[in-house]
Amino acid sequence: MRSHQKTKNTASQHIVMDETPTWSKIIAQTIKTGIIKSNLITMFAGLALAMYTYKVNPLDEWLAVICAIIGTGAVIGGAGAFNNWYDRDIDAKMKRTQKRPTVTGEISPNMTLILSVVLLVAGVGILFVASPMAALLGFIGWFLYVVPYTMWTKRHTVYNTEVGSLSGAMPPLIGWGVVSNDIFHPAVISLFIISLIWQMPHFYAIAIRKMEDYRAANVPMLPVAKGLHRTYVMTNVYLVILTICCIPLGFLSIGLMLVAMILSVCWLVMNIYGYRKKDPKKWANILFVYSLLHMVILFSTVIIYAVIGIYMEFYA
Repeated sequence: MRSHQKTKNTASQHIVMDETPTWSKIIAQTIKTGIIKSNLITMFAGLALAMYTYKVNPLDEWLAVICAIIGTGAVIGGAGAFNNWYDRDIDAKMKRTQKRPTVTGEISPNMTLILSVVLLVAGVGILFVASPMAALLGFIGWFLYVVPYTMWTKRHTVYNTEVGSLSGAMPPLIGWGVVSNDIFHPAVISLFIISLIWQMPHFYAIAIRKMEDYRAANVPMLPVAKGLHRTYVMTNVYLVILTICCIPLGFLSIGLMLVAMILSVCWLVMNIYGYRKKDPKKWANILFVYSLLHMVILFSTVIIYAVIGIYMEFYA
C-alpha cells in the first residue's frame, strides 16, 4: 500500500516538474513569438517586392536579408516584452493573459524591461547593418507600439486599435527600406495601407471573443465601450475600405489585385452573414480565423509573385 502511494506521489511530482515552463518558453511568451512570426511574413513581402521592383539579386544581398529578418524579429520582440512589462497589472485581471510569465512571476519586471531594451538596441543595430532606413523604420515601429499605443491610448480611448495598427503596419516598410529609401513608392504604400486597415476587423474580432476580459481590466475596446452593433458597423466600414485599398495592387499585377479583393470581399460577406445568423462569439471566432487566413494568403501571394519575378530576372 505504501509502495503504491509512493509511486502515485512520484508520478504526481513528475507531472508537476513536466508542467514547469522552460526558460526558453518563458522568453518566447514574454517577447510574443507568435506576433513576431506573423509580422515577419509582411516584412518579407515588402523586402521581396522591393528586390523585384529594383532588380536586386537576393544572393548579392544575403547579409542584408538575414539582418532584416533577425533585426525585425528582435525589435518586435523588444516591443512585445515592453508591452508585457507595462501591462502586467491589467494582464492579471484578464483570463487570457493571467498565465503570462510577467504576471505569474516566472520572469521579474526588471528582467523583462532589460530584455526589452536589449532586444531594441540589438534589433535596431542589426537593421542598421541592412540599411539605415530599415533601422529608422524599425525604431519608429517600436516607438509607435510602446508610447502612443501601450502607454497612452490602450487604456484611455476606444481608438486604441487604430493607433496600435500604425506599428503593426510598419514591417512591410522595414522590408522595403532594406532595399530602397523610397518608402513612398506606390507598391509599398499599398502594402502598408492594407496592413493598417486589416488590423481593425482582426482586432475587433479578438475584442468580441475576449470581451469579458477587456471589461474586467477596464480596457475600452470598441465592443466593450460601444457595443456589438457599433463594432459590426465599423467592421463593415473597414472591410469596404480594405477592398478599395487593394485596387492599387493592380499597378503591379492584376492577379495580385484580384486575390486581395476577393479575399476582402469574402471577409465582408462573412461579416454581414455571420452577424445576422450566428452567436456573437461564434461569429467573432470565424472572423478571427479568416482574418489570419486573409493575411497569410495575401502576403504569401505577394512573396510568391516577387520571388517568381526575381527568378525570371536572374536565374531563368
